[in-house]
Amino acid sequence: MVEITERLWDYDAVEPGQAAQPTVVTITAEQIAEYAEIAQNPDPRYRLGNGSDEYVGSPVPMPTMAVSYAPLLRPEIAENNGFIALEHSKTARRQTPFAKCEARWFRPALVGDTITGVGRVLEKYERRGSKFVTFRIEAKNQRGEPVGRYDYTCIFQYAHGQRSVPRDEVTAELPRSETPDLKPAPSSLLTFDSVRVEDPLAELAITESQEIINRKSEFRLAGKPSESNIHNDEEFARQNIFGGTVNAGPATMSYVDQMLQLSFPLKAFYNGGSLLMRAITPFRSGDTVTFGGEITGKREEGGQGLVECRVRGINQRGELVCLADAVMVFGE
Repeated sequence: MVEITERLWDYDAVEPGQAAQPTVVTITAEQIAEYAEIAQNPDPRYRLGNGSDEYVGSPVPMPTMAVSYAPLLRPEIAENNGFIALEHSKTARRQTPFAKCEARWFRPALVGDTITGVGRVLEKYERRGSKFVTFRIEAKNQRGEPVGRYDYTCIFQYAHGQRSVPRDEVTAELPRSETPDLKPAPSSLLTFDSVRVEDPLAELAITESQEIINRKSEFRLAGKPSESNIHNDEEFARQNIFGGTVNAGPATMSYVDQMLQLSFPLKAFYNGGSLLMRAITPFRSGDTVTFGGEITGKREEGGQGLVECRVRGINQRGELVCLADAVMVFGE
């Protein structure tokens, strides 16, 4: 019997600066439409043949599509540095699930743009016995202009007995018994002048399905496909921390993105806006999550108007699924 030996890319082997080869993706209207469809976003701006009034001439991607046209490729980073990713191990296979992601945008990726993505390990750290790795992915267009970047944190090892993101990673969490209060949606998109602190944002309810989870897992514009993971493989998922299939963190982030678009223009993202989302409770097939929030701050800085928001996603059982903070930027 031949013994299998693997050079595993576990927490101890991860080092800041380790990187994958750059990815190169040319943006198409078909990709934009498919991403929006998988994100359960019916906004006609993303459909084939349509476009945005704010960016005349072609459709513009949903902001969170950045994680697809400039993807984080953890197995490729491992391979590029002489290791085997834990997800691909034959001897110690396990998942390194999503904990949080913070994205910032500088300009939209337009149809026809060629986007180069560069991903690397930014840092690793421990909190209460759990071990985290944060990756930074930066995207630039064919002119070398920055399009956006995001910092994506994965859980490489849980503290013994722990089955959720450590509370240190979350601030101002709601009690699990609390359910969202339905609030009136703005009648039109907000402007900097119309915003008031504590104003409610338009709410969005999303029901997840295994079909959508599978399609999201299969939607790849670069990198090798993942044939089996905790999103699409029930047997493998039962062996991991969540005990069953769950959606991907970026999928939930796309729902927060969609919810914010009900209140803010796209330019408020692409003028330098940002979104930080933390995963709290798994979002499973059959769950319905209501995303809602409010304005938490408003200020002027460098000739621009900045509006701060807090968003919560709460499922039908009253559990907090995600907590997000966004900064929307008004001004050219």
